[in-house]
Amino acid sequence: MKNKGFQGFDNFQLKYLALACMLLDHIHYIFAFSGKIPEGFSMVGRLAAPLFLFCVIEGFEKTHDRKKYFLRIYVLSILMGLIRFGFYNVLSFAVRGDGFFPENAMLSSFIPLLVVLFGIRRLEEKKYVSGMILTVLPVILPFLMMPLYQIQDGIFPFLLNLVNFTVLPLHLLIRDGGTATLITGVILYLFRKNRILQMVAFGGYVLIMDVALPLLMGVSVHDLMVSAYEWMEIFSVPFMLWYNGKRGHGNKYLFYWFYPLHIYVLYGLSLLVFAWIG
Repeated sequence: MKNKGFQGFDNFQLKYLALACMLLDHIHYIFAFSGKIPEGFSMVGRLAAPLFLFCVIEGFEKTHDRKKYFLRIYVLSILMGLIRFGFYNVLSFAVRGDGFFPENAMLSSFIPLLVVLFGIRRLEEKKYVSGMILTVLPVILPFLMMPLYQIQDGIFPFLLNLVNFTVLPLHLLIRDGGTATLITGVILYLFRKNRILQMVAFGGYVLIMDVALPLLMGVSVHDLMVSAYEWMEIFSVPFMLWYNGKRGHGNKYLFYWFYPLHIYVLYGLSLLVFAWIG
């Protein structure tokens, strides 16, 4: 039988790679207090977010039911948002002794992005009114709602934060991804029909935002290498270039459930390790 050689990565293979990188990143994120997890885990982990984002863009573009695709991510983001909100407000007993608790919110970052993608899609279909609303509203909504965050009366701040953590995530207020995910996702989507141009645009954005601007703001080259290493996500570019456009074979629900489950399992283990070390 003739060996066809390397045929590129399909969508599932990219997701599995992203999943492995994410796991290493979160092991460092959650167990860094122990001093036993090398920083290299998080450096490798920089590949996870762009690879997952790339797969989300591909999934949105190729799915047969975009609304159902959106709802799966939305419902899970709400559930994780409730847990994060709980740590801030009612689950203080579950916060680790050093004050740490997991604030992962990448799924929440995907929500405003996907709404914008719905808008861009409608604009491409010449549905200009709904397209403009869906494209612009998620971008400006945080600025429109800022005055509400100045109100400190009664239970209103509690309810406003609950809404933001769950059904109405605002990109400016999301620590895990947030505005950067929104911008990066739009770049990847707009250039989706030309892979080379897509990667040039993505790589250019990373180099400007995570290398050039930090250097101009006084961040040293040493710091870029050992602590401010968000720029290392540029190493995801070759894997995206090797994407063969195929869906591949795998369990799509694994990725939806592995994300929250591994975070809270690792966090639970960290509580035991913290108590043991202490």
